[in-house]
Amino acid sequence: MVYNSNRTPALSNEPPRSRAQPYGPDSPNPLMTQAQQVEARLREMILDMEIGPGERLTERWAEAQLGASRTPVRAALLRLEAEGLICREGRGWMVTPLDLKEIEQLFGYREVLEVAAVQLAAKHAKPESLDALEAALEQSAPNEQIREAHQRGTAFHVQLAALSANDFIARGVADAMTRLSRVRWLDTSPEHDGQTEHLAVLSALRKGDGALAAAIVTAHIHDSRDRVLKILTQGQRSLRARGLKVEQR
Repeated sequence: MVYNSNRTPALSNEPPRSRAQPYGPDSPNPLMTQAQQVEARLREMILDMEIGPGERLTERWAEAQLGASRTPVRAALLRLEAEGLICREGRGWMVTPLDLKEIEQLFGYREVLEVAAVQLAAKHAKPESLDALEAALEQSAPNEQIREAHQRGTAFHVQLAALSANDFIARGVADAMTRLSRVRWLDTSPEHDGQTEHLAVLSALRKGDGALAAAIVTAHIHDSRDRVLKILTQGQRSLRARGLKVEQR
């Protein structure tokens, strides 16, 4: 199936706005290059499942839908390929199917990095940095949508990794969270928002207890992994009915 939606607006060439007017998916930041705008919009569509796993893309479709020329579209697609979000299919492109083995490996990769991150953070994190993370967690609204909850959770893990003071670990965690974003959308249980575990990690770090923080992070990641893999293995028929391609090696 070739993705062919008319929902996506053309990219804007309007002059810069003031900082009081934030940019969103329907109002791209004109300070970005056209390739960056195309890349950001396509990434958002893929991670939000607007374009499902296994759906095909063409450069011509992207040019028409996003109002961009071939060169920035091609540059954006190459960047998304490097992130693992799309792959080559003949002369065109395809949104990378959900791969059970790869997902399981990504959770393992994330666990190794995040455990190392909190152990280092217990030594390096400053109280004001922990306060800022906790304040961000407490900004969640009572009727928060799944999209916002996942974005907040992803931001927490990325910022937590940054407290390790190790740029390689921080980049690795950010990469793993990006690659796992699509499957995390499938976990829609409101009782599994991770808020309790996130606060517990911060509490352990305030005490300088890296071992406790690592144990909480490990259990948190294992729980998330098990839920996602259960959804993917037991719900493959319903996922296929929604046009989501799942591969099992």
